[in-house]
Amino acid sequence: MAKCALITGITGQDGSYLAEFLLSKAYHVVGMHRRTSIENFDRIEHIVDQITLVQGDLLDQNSLEAIIKQYRPCEVYNLAAQSFVPTSWTQPLLTGEITGLGVTRLLEAIRIIDPSIRFYQASTSEMFGKAQTVPQNEKTPFYPRSPYGVSKLYAHWITINYRESYGIYACSGILFNHESPRRGLEFVTRKVTSAAARIKLGQIAELRLGNLEAKRDWGYAGDYVEAMWLMLQQDGPDDYVVATGETHSVRELVETAFRCVNLNWEEFVKIDQKLVRPAEVDLLIGDATKARTQLGWKPKVSFEKLVEMMVESDLRYFSSAGARPVR
Repeated sequence: MAKCALITGITGQDGSYLAEFLLSKAYHVVGMHRRTSIENFDRIEHIVDQITLVQGDLLDQNSLEAIIKQYRPCEVYNLAAQSFVPTSWTQPLLTGEITGLGVTRLLEAIRIIDPSIRFYQASTSEMFGKAQTVPQNEKTPFYPRSPYGVSKLYAHWITINYRESYGIYACSGILFNHESPRRGLEFVTRKVTSAAARIKLGQIAELRLGNLEAKRDWGYAGDYVEAMWLMLQQDGPDDYVVATGETHSVRELVETAFRCVNLNWEEFVKIDQKLVRPAEVDLLIGDATKARTQLGWKPKVSFEKLVEMMVESDLRYFSSAGARPVR
């Protein structure tokens, strides 16, 4: 009988790649999504007939318990969140409810119904925020700089708390920035690659950005979901940093993307002070030594290849008549 895995946030970037990966491992994949007036299954359209979709919400304890009771997953991957940092400034309470307390509701459902379930929590490098050491590893002190980062830190610690208090196999993957052609248009990487493509196609004239000097450790989402799965296959639960160990600035991202379409970025990019965050995270770079040595995981796609992949995908999206880019 196939192992069953529940993925919350299956319609997102990571959820779609993880679903593909688990299907390749012969899992029965159950994907939880919120009820909305417009269903957005763009990222999973190609596998929707191979998975089971169920409605549920991290704000609703009853829906979580009902799903776990019905499907009895052996693994739960919590990828659902309000995950856009700028929105966390305008909607801090909602971000805390979903991204923070939502994890407690899910862990409670597991504790009540089946404590043998193995649980993965999607933590984030944004918890390091104003980084106290460079690079950042599992022992680096946290200093979140946004309501999103603070909410994720609560979720991270409640996961550890349930592991230590109730013996639940609960892991957190502290993932650094990971991107793909399926990244939402509101995120800076996709904002840059889609703008480069659209400027090349003559559809728009400029790209407005905030802080070009912010530096991030960017990897490929398709590589990172393997690390999530590997964490739940170990003898005991633990937390792991997942990163490339390389840092690149937003300026480098822009240069690389515009180089892919043979354009000089300086002719098209305008700095807009309104896009600068109230509290900026200046430098994040991860040390994934533990994931490399204990999980046997390492990234396969380089920064340059990732940006090229995204630009080429966006060129196809925006040049096709009636194409709908992933939202």
